[in-house]
Amino acid sequence: MNDPESDYAALEQIVDRIAAAESNSCADETVADLAIRHERIARRMESIGNRRILDVSDRDAHKTVGSVTVTEFLRTESRITHPKKRLDAIRSLEPMHAMTGEKLPPACPNTARELAAGSIGPDHVHAVLDAIKKIPSAVDTDQRARAEEVLAEFATTLTPKEIGAAGVRILAHLDPDGTLTDDRDRARNRKLNVGCQDSQLMSKLTATLDPITRALFDVVLAKWAAPGMNNPDDDQSPRGDHGDADPELLKDAADRDWRSQSQRNHDAFKALLDAAVNGGLLGGSHRGLPPQIIVSITDAQLREHAGVARTAAGSDLPISDVIKLASDAQSHLAVFSDVTSEPLFFGRGRRLASQAQRLMAFSQYKGCSKDDCTTPFAHTEMHHAEQDWADGGLTDAPHMAPACGRHNRAVGSEPHQWITEKITEGPDKGRYGWRRNTDPPEKLRANHLHRIDELLERHRNPSDTTPVVGRRFDIAWPDMVIDDAA
Repeated sequence: MNDPESDYAALEQIVDRIAAAESNSCADETVADLAIRHERIARRMESIGNRRILDVSDRDAHKTVGSVTVTEFLRTESRITHPKKRLDAIRSLEPMHAMTGEKLPPACPNTARELAAGSIGPDHVHAVLDAIKKIPSAVDTDQRARAEEVLAEFATTLTPKEIGAAGVRILAHLDPDGTLTDDRDRARNRKLNVGCQDSQLMSKLTATLDPITRALFDVVLAKWAAPGMNNPDDDQSPRGDHGDADPELLKDAADRDWRSQSQRNHDAFKALLDAAVNGGLLGGSHRGLPPQIIVSITDAQLREHAGVARTAAGSDLPISDVIKLASDAQSHLAVFSDVTSEPLFFGRGRRLASQAQRLMAFSQYKGCSKDDCTTPFAHTEMHHAEQDWADGGLTDAPHMAPACGRHNRAVGSEPHQWITEKITEGPDKGRYGWRRNTDPPEKLRANHLHRIDELLERHRNPSDTTPVVGRRFDIAWPDMVIDDAA
């Protein structure tokens, strides 16, 4: 019987030997063949890796290394770039358990076979799966299986882009009149994704809208994206709905409007979001915070008008935009310190943190306090970090830290769970760190993902080991709240 642990140890030794080997003495044909064989073996390893990940999922083995979910395990421990995409592929390519316990055959057996043989790679797999997802639910099982077989065969010779084109042809064959597509298919394929911010802090928005959403958006664009409307470069441009705008004012603004249709669409969408956020549509609170733009900046950034501010929802804003937002706000000032008028200490008087406590925690943490967690502050809960509420913990600002829902629930006394303790020395002094319940205990780890500016400052001045918290200004619009707490 094979011993997987020994086999992987032997494989690592072989990889070390291959990495150290030189191919200078090999003929050109051999060098080309080695490169081809290497990629085929790498593709086969992807298939084997899928089985390993499925084993982890079936046995909840991710908890043994401190990961709360399989997705977190893939992202942090296995260092997989797109964990959800990988799990989607596994669900389609590997035998899964039915509700009754028996194993079912793979949903895409031919694609799984080609990946296991190394004849296709993960990009080919995702292209095949994307094409199959577009097949209407009304198409019978035999035709769907045939489509998967054909696409898997195409994948052995076509590029992922060409597979997508072949999928369009297959879909046209299966549903030439578009009559099989129904509301279930539209609901399954609807999506809206906001991409990461680039070096200019710009974000790409991609969406697949269902027919009603598209129709509603068309109505908004027809009015809010009309020439002259909602032009950020023209202070005389009418805002909101052009139906309420003065006709002469709108005509003059349209004559000055040199924006493209795409730019007008963008500005209309921005005006729509502004109306929702600042018009009261979002209510009075979200997780204890006002549902508005909330940022934290230092007094140096405010003084120098330089740098980037992080919002509670996890996006970055140039300081120039922060100043612009602040100048448009009807603001009031609240100083949070030892003499604050709003209590920051509740003891056992209440379980949920106040808005002031939430703002203080945002100033200090910016997001989930669990190391390597990317959840922004607006999507966190306030965790009783010193002692759990059920065990007598206090709802006091110094004893709490933000934690996303899944990590808040991961705290406990079991070996696979986590504990939180306040860090007493070093650059993270005063913040709460996390470690697993292990013996001997691990080192407390703080989350630095939301405080990159501090890491850069420490790199610039390594002799300074004090927390780079400084005086921070937390600003919310339309009511501006400034936090001057250390």
